[in-house]
Amino acid sequence: MKRSEYEMARKKALEFFEKAHIVLTEEEKNKIEVADFGLGRLNEIGLEVLVYVNTERVCAKELILFPRQICPEHRHPPVGNEEGKEETFRCRWGKVYLYVPGEATKNPKAIIPEDKRKYFTVWHEIELNPGEQYTLPPNTLHWFQAGEEGAVISEFSTKNTDEYDIFTDPEIKRIPIIED
Repeated sequence: MKRSEYEMARKKALEFFEKAHIVLTEEEKNKIEVADFGLGRLNEIGLEVLVYVNTERVCAKELILFPRQICPEHRHPPVGNEEGKEETFRCRWGKVYLYVPGEATKNPKAIIPEDKRKYFTVWHEIELNPGEQYTLPPNTLHWFQAGEEGAVISEFSTKNTDEYDIFTDPEIKRIPIIED
């Protein structure tokens, strides 16, 4: 991802924080991460993240999804003596469609790129609107997509071990590579 694209996405993410009435310090504004998952398709598949705290026991962060942007299918596997990350997603603004194992939703609201369809295998849809939340047990396959306006999601979890995430799509790289 080009540095200019990275910075434009960070600036756009700040607009979403304002829409959700979430106040950030200057330091926090500068810590926003943009993940294109190594695919170079940020507007379709990507995520903007601000980690507030990540200790040996807990993690709190904000997730920004631009309109119809997808966080691709993945799971948080056991790492060392930990059973994997347990996480709660709470919608703060917009709408998010979360997909987890279970009976497939007949007419899901997700719109995914046809060339990536085979990498989306769980289709039980949970719609989250502002104030609604859902908790995922450790090592649960999941993915999510924002609605038409985008979404702001607070994530509360056990220790963040995202560098060990296992993605269904083998082309995905979790840590962004930024070119100048």
